[in-house]
Amino acid sequence: MSELKRKSLDVRVACLQMDIKIGDITANIKKSVRMINEAADNGAVLVVMPEMANTGYSFNNKKEALELAENIQDSKSINAWINVAHDRNIHIVSGITEIDGADLYNTAVLIGPNGLVGKYRKLHLWEEEFLWFEQGNLGLPVFHTPIGRIGIVICYDMWFPETFRILAAQGADIVCVPTNWASIDALPDNMKNFGPVLAMAASHSNGIYIAAADRVGTERGMVFPGKSLIVKTSGIPIVGPVDDTEQIIYGDCNFAKVRAHGTNKYNSTKKDRRLDVYDEFLGYSPDSTRI
Repeated sequence: MSELKRKSLDVRVACLQMDIKIGDITANIKKSVRMINEAADNGAVLVVMPEMANTGYSFNNKKEALELAENIQDSKSINAWINVAHDRNIHIVSGITEIDGADLYNTAVLIGPNGLVGKYRKLHLWEEEFLWFEQGNLGLPVFHTPIGRIGIVICYDMWFPETFRILAAQGADIVCVPTNWASIDALPDNMKNFGPVLAMAASHSNGIYIAAADRVGTERGMVFPGKSLIVKTSGIPIVGPVDDTEQIIYGDCNFAKVRAHGTNKYNSTKKDRRLDVYDEFLGYSPDSTRI
């Protein structure tokens, strides 16, 4: 990808579609740093990694999750990513398994050249995650950075359109999605994963970029199909959904288009909102209707 060129206004985003080894934090960090450097070599200034990219996902029990979880303040994973972000002058979004006191969280961190920018904790837990994790308690923050305004959601959060709408209403240019989409064997081949469809729909409805980094491989019987993608404001993918191989995908994003988004000369999914009926952050009361 070294031949890639980008326009001066573009922000090059990369998604690392990785095979992650459950419990092997050292190997996962080493691989992630190698792939981050490759992405930076190809001009990426924002790199998105999968959900729980440091530990793996399919814990056998809470004891295993506790043993693998890292505290934000002394996380060797975060320290490694801080070092490479500083050296390459880039921003990184990655999922981690976080411990805070006695509580575990499915968390994503945003790291910049000067260190940790902030974190987001998954709001909507999926299946056995309820056995290990607490529900997120940090809301839906938008982080203002030199490269743009960045929102984050994690995997199953995508199934709730409110997440994207609230981030868009706060001015997010791009929503980064660390995810561990799994194949649903009972569905037909062309419907085994809804993640890419949800990313395209949310991007189109909100006029924002979305970068979703899934993982690949099989972990304790759970198959991860890849399908990572980067979607532009129209809802059309710049790249992806890709196949189930380990790879890096790239997309050049012009965030100025987000701030001037319009579907056509008459319509805009931002300006056309009926804020006389529902408020900007989706609060709704039947009393607001008129007959």
